[in-house]
Amino acid sequence: MVSERICYEGSLVKISSSHSHTLVSPLLPQKVRPGQESPLSLNKGSEEQAKIATLRKQDQEVRAHEQAHLSAAGGLARSGATFSFLRGPDGKQYAVGGEVSIDTSPVSGNPNATIQKAKQIRAAALAPANPSSQDRAVAASASALEAQAQQELQKEKEEATASEEESAASPSLPRIDLFV
Repeated sequence: MVSERICYEGSLVKISSSHSHTLVSPLLPQKVRPGQESPLSLNKGSEEQAKIATLRKQDQEVRAHEQAHLSAAGGLARSGATFSFLRGPDGKQYAVGGEVSIDTSPVSGNPNATIQKAKQIRAAALAPANPSSQDRAVAASASALEAQAQQELQKEKEEATASEEESAASPSLPRIDLFV
C-alpha cells in the first residue's frame, strides 16, 4: 500500500491506495507525491481571494440586515446589534450572523399602546429585504400580541357601553328634600 496525499478544495486528506490516479482536473482529487507541489496549490491564492470576497459580501449583508432591524425598532431596541464572526483566510473577522434584541412585552394596562408597539415590533422584524425564519416568527408573535390587545380593547369598550346602558336604563329617582 502506498500512502498518498489527496488535495481537494484546499483540504489535505491522507488515504491509502493501491492504485494510481491518472485523471488530472482542478475539480477532482489529485495525486500528490511527497515533495511535489499540488496543481491545486497554484489556485490557492485565487481560492482564498474568492473566499474573502464571499465573506466580505456576507459581512455586508449581515450588517445591513441587522441595521434594518435597528432602524425600524427605534426605542424598542434594547442594545445595538451583536454579531457572530468567522476569521477569513486573510486573518480578518467577518460577520456571518447577527441579532438585535428588542422589547416585545405588552404595555401594561394600555391596549392602544400595546397595539402600536406590536405594529412597530412587526415592522422591525420584517424590515430587512430578506427576513429570516426567526424574523418571521417574531412578526407572527407581534401579530398575536396585537390581536390580544385588540380583544382587550374590545372588551373594555363593551364594558363601557354596558355601563352606560345600565346608567341610562335606571334613571335616577328625583330627590326631594323635605325641610320641616
